[in-house]
Amino acid sequence: MLDFFTIFSKGGLVLWCFQGVSDSCTGPVNALIRSVLLQERGGNNSFTHEALTLKYKLDNQFELVFVVGFQKILTLTYVDKLIDDVHRLFRDKYRTEIQQQSALSLLNGTFDFQNDFLRLLREAEESSKIRAPTTMKKFEDSEKSKKPVRSMIETRGEKTKEKTKNSKKKGAKKEGSDGPLATSKTAPAEKSGLPVGPENGELSKEELIRRKREEFIQKHGKGLDKSSKSTKSDAPKEKGKKAPRVWELGGCANKEVLDYSTPTTNGTPEAVLSEDINLIRGTGPGGQLQDLDCSSSDDEGATQNTKPSATKGTLGGMFGMLKGLVGSKSLSREDMESVLDKMRDHLIAKNVAADIAVQLCESVANKLEGKVMGTFSTVTSTVKQALQESLVQILQPQRRVDMLRDIMDAQRRQRPYVVTFCGVNGVGKSTNLAKISFWLLENGFSVLIAACDTFRAGAVEQLRTHTRRLTALHPPEKHGGRTMVQLFEKGYGKDAAGIAMEAIAFARNQGFDVVLVDTAGRMQDNAPLMTALAKLITVNTPDLVLFVGEALVGNEAVDQLVKFNRALADHSMVQTPRLIDGIVLTKFDTIDDKVGAAISMTYITSKPIVFVGTGQTYCDLRSLNAKAVVAALMKA
Repeated sequence: MLDFFTIFSKGGLVLWCFQGVSDSCTGPVNALIRSVLLQERGGNNSFTHEALTLKYKLDNQFELVFVVGFQKILTLTYVDKLIDDVHRLFRDKYRTEIQQQSALSLLNGTFDFQNDFLRLLREAEESSKIRAPTTMKKFEDSEKSKKPVRSMIETRGEKTKEKTKNSKKKGAKKEGSDGPLATSKTAPAEKSGLPVGPENGELSKEELIRRKREEFIQKHGKGLDKSSKSTKSDAPKEKGKKAPRVWELGGCANKEVLDYSTPTTNGTPEAVLSEDINLIRGTGPGGQLQDLDCSSSDDEGATQNTKPSATKGTLGGMFGMLKGLVGSKSLSREDMESVLDKMRDHLIAKNVAADIAVQLCESVANKLEGKVMGTFSTVTSTVKQALQESLVQILQPQRRVDMLRDIMDAQRRQRPYVVTFCGVNGVGKSTNLAKISFWLLENGFSVLIAACDTFRAGAVEQLRTHTRRLTALHPPEKHGGRTMVQLFEKGYGKDAAGIAMEAIAFARNQGFDVVLVDTAGRMQDNAPLMTALAKLITVNTPDLVLFVGEALVGNEAVDQLVKFNRALADHSMVQTPRLIDGIVLTKFDTIDDKVGAAISMTYITSKPIVFVGTGQTYCDLRSLNAKAVVAALMKA
């Protein structure tokens, strides 16, 4: 039984809605729009919201969305057929009202679709019931029951006879396929010199085949050897060096002799090569990330590179330039397949996880399928522009993390703002914690650093060194005798959750604005350490949980982030566990334009990238610029 079925435009106007079991479809549909459609995650046509499963279909030509919802514990096989039938009938019936594409016409239109939908629903349900369950086959209906008992009894001698018969049949087939060796069964044996008589028995035919092959090799093999020797001897032997190639004024005197390239038709290889090169050239504007070369050519530069070569004729160049134009027709999967394959390979080469690259291309295909293009729009430029818009939308956070505003809210409540850092070993948690501390000190907030990494040797000493350096940069004399940064540590081998609790209580008593909790690095598959991390976060309830990840990794970043998030949910002791709130992407200055890890991490969990580490000094902390990252990602 369906909960609801609704049809609405991409502008947000509900054209028709069917209410089944559910009283309202507003919540699930809004979640679908917010989490999938607006975030460019339309690679799959299904979405799960609480206890419901939503399946949807996009009509890009008329800007419509068809959504059906049902309980996820049910297995309804007719849903895909139903949504296709409703889509087809609704378009055909109300084509005139939809083609006007104005909000006023859609509001004034009367979409009386209830009876048609109930008829299609009844037909879909009946079609799923027509297929009766298959019954087991009885022995009386099998082929084996029709055979007599004598045919199923085997003796020891019959197997050898069957083998000899089969070998005779195979030998006869080989004899017939040998061409000149094939002779009739009644050929006299005297000509071949073979003995004739009943003493040969059943082996006479095999012997006949073997000896005829030997005679054929003796007769024709010698002739082949002689002919091969004669051909070798007839070839004149060249003595000395060959005449050198003559070049006149930088060119070749005999171009036909030196032209060893394969023949081309209308310059097809050059056209394909230029198309491959210009396919991934960036076209989007936008600023640049500091310390990164994110420059990309604009649309004019990309179009200039697609000019035909000078060797082609004027007519051929014109047709080559107009070859990729769509000409006001709707895009299909076949039109976009080759371009999307190249886009997917390019994203993977730029360090985007393979699964996410496939889902991104699938989402772009669903977004563009059936869309009517302009006369002078190419498939390549259209797909590239849609992919760029999708990537920028993915990097834009659903919820902006504004630490400065949140810290001021905590100050008004007279409590410290707590931030916990987690991640795998060696990604730079302590170093980036010191960078964020410097950023907070520059904004006038006091910081308490909690040394909760009680496992790694030198972790406390590293934070003590950072604290001493930060205190030198912001001495108490500049802040009215107030200590702006301090380290809270209890040594090694202690419980990290207990140290964090004591640090938060100490910060509340001493009036610190922010508490930065440093945790030990751990692999995402280590269950005991992940349980301890979940305990630390559950007991202390920090305001912000930041996952520190490297920009160097591709598929591994997705695995780390997913398993950390899942471990915090599985090992938590509360009903609504605290999960990861944001991402700190480190070592961003070591990857040049291979910035795909930012896409992978943001796509998989919809978590924003709060900070980006780009160097070794305290000032090397940046906020993410989505357009600059996408420009670097699309650059060839």
